[in-house]
Amino acid sequence: MSSASNSPVLETARRAREAAAVLAPLSREARDRALLAVADALVARTAEIVDANIVDVEKARAAGTAESVVDRLTLTPERVAAIASDVRDVVALPDPVGEVVRGSTLPNGLELRQVRVPLGVVGIIYEARPNVTVDAAVLCLKSGNAVLLRGSSSAYASNTALVNVLRDAVAGAGLPADAVQLVPGESRDSVKELMTARGLVDVLIPRGGASLIRTVVQESTVPVIETGTGNCHVYVDEHADLDTAVRILVNAKAQRPSVCNAAETVLVHEAVAGEFLPMALAALGEAGVTVHGDERWQAAARGGEEQGATVVPATDEDWETEYLSYDIAAAVVPSLDAAVRHIRRWSSGHTEAIVTRDQGAARAFTARVDSAAVMVNASTRFTDGGQFGFGAEIGISTQKLHARGPMGLPELTSTKYVVTGDGHVRP
Repeated sequence: MSSASNSPVLETARRAREAAAVLAPLSREARDRALLAVADALVARTAEIVDANIVDVEKARAAGTAESVVDRLTLTPERVAAIASDVRDVVALPDPVGEVVRGSTLPNGLELRQVRVPLGVVGIIYEARPNVTVDAAVLCLKSGNAVLLRGSSSAYASNTALVNVLRDAVAGAGLPADAVQLVPGESRDSVKELMTARGLVDVLIPRGGASLIRTVVQESTVPVIETGTGNCHVYVDEHADLDTAVRILVNAKAQRPSVCNAAETVLVHEAVAGEFLPMALAALGEAGVTVHGDERWQAAARGGEEQGATVVPATDEDWETEYLSYDIAAAVVPSLDAAVRHIRRWSSGHTEAIVTRDQGAARAFTARVDSAAVMVNASTRFTDGGQFGFGAEIGISTQKLHARGPMGLPELTSTKYVVTGDGHVRP
């Protein structure tokens, strides 16, 4: 990258790099003090934040934006208070920086330690949820990283207000304000500059829909941690407790359908299909779910009661779709092997679940399904940093490098080797 470029985006990245060098050696106490100042400032300046958010909300409604999206965009005093509370929760989490991952004394007397260090400058590209602005900034600061925030233009006023609050609080606590910056510009050009700021930005993390993630992965020259889409599966084995299977299926699909760990496909072993399908259709219908089913599911719906779920014919497009809605694809399979083949073909590699009382089937499923998380007799909805006990997450990675699954604070670090000798020279 040319150092002569005076682009506002690249200048922002350079300031972030300087701030990252200051952050990296700071103590936990210094970083936690800044985070507590952030929490206090969010509460104290709630009115300012909400007023800015009203501008975005009114603009979204005028543009005919769906109310579900408007709701995710909206900040109320109660929501700002909840965000501040979450910041205080992050303060209480263990500090990953400086943790010794492994260490030993070599035969020649050299002391070897592999220790966690911040990644450096982390860029976050995300869509219309302004709470991500605070979440991402706080997690990056806690792990010693500077952060560049590029939210969507639909939340520009909200994000600008939030970042002003964050920067003032961080600077007031003695940390460089440039540790938290909003990437300037609302056009796609600023995103492209961020994605190609290799050498200034250490990693990019996209958070949002499939199109956003695909664009960042394909066009970025900066390393990317892919927080992927969630085409998640529930497989009901021939040895499943069917009441348990219905409960898990409905929770995985309908408890909150608009998130990446919601189930999008259910596969049922043919040995239990005759009994299970009517039970599932009744429960899914009660939850308001439409089933995109194969012939067996369609036949079961024709022979069932009127209050069962609506069933429409499934296509190949349904098997690969992340609905994020009250829809689910459904098929009957002849064996566990067939279920695994289906999952390996169509899954996005996020989360899959098996419901079974047979330990051999559970072991086979967990060994052969290649996803970030595999559940046994549990809902896919548990793939979450908070649910896993990490306290918070920056996203859920569906790739295998550098992190996989829910990304907590340790996943926002790299490592370096510290080697201590006593005048050692290599013979």
